[in-house]
Amino acid sequence: MAARRRRRRLKKKTRKQLQGWGAVAAVIAAGWAAGNWSRVWPVLVAVLAAAVLGGAGWALLRAHRQAVGQDLAWRAQEEARARESSMAQVDALTWQEFETYIAELCRRDGCTGVVVSGGSGDLGADVVGYLADGRKLVIQCKKYAPHRRVPSQDMQKFVGTARLEHGADVALFVTTCQAFTRDALGLALRQDIVALHRDLLGSWVKGAHLETLIPLNGSGTGRRR
Repeated sequence: MAARRRRRRLKKKTRKQLQGWGAVAAVIAAGWAAGNWSRVWPVLVAVLAAAVLGGAGWALLRAHRQAVGQDLAWRAQEEARARESSMAQVDALTWQEFETYIAELCRRDGCTGVVVSGGSGDLGADVVGYLADGRKLVIQCKKYAPHRRVPSQDMQKFVGTARLEHGADVALFVTTCQAFTRDALGLALRQDIVALHRDLLGSWVKGAHLETLIPLNGSGTGRRR
């Protein structure tokens, strides 16, 4: 305790000494400035002007960043609304019409030999065709409610048939629901399946090219022939 009190007294004494020396330095500096005012005042004015300009520039930069951030957020919200609006038409389709609609999107983006093969015994190949570079495209279509998630069992079935049964170079699992379960998505990534959830489908519907969507959810780019 005594040692602690001594340290406190020493710190207090040192602080007072520093304050005293600071006051002396301030008096000396003020006296020197008063005696050399003709040389000092232009420097002070320049420093103040630089401080004002720097503060104004910082304020403008901050306001600009906030405006850009708000604009980006607004654009993202508008894009999300537009995607959801376009998806309203898709939600009104039956599952058979949905498969036909996906086939039309493929044709729009330059795919050839596109056929709808969905039905009993299709073994997961609802739409089959070829990309512009010759790769075989096999698509599984799942018309689910937006709030649902694609379960792992659905992905497992498609993984088991897409390449072994249908010889897919690019295997695409497209759904109208919002997401895949973590297990389903993990399986898709490991097995090179392109998992296209509702938001990506909405972008496709709005005009995004299929070739630009293929890399967005895992590797899923297949082999080039």
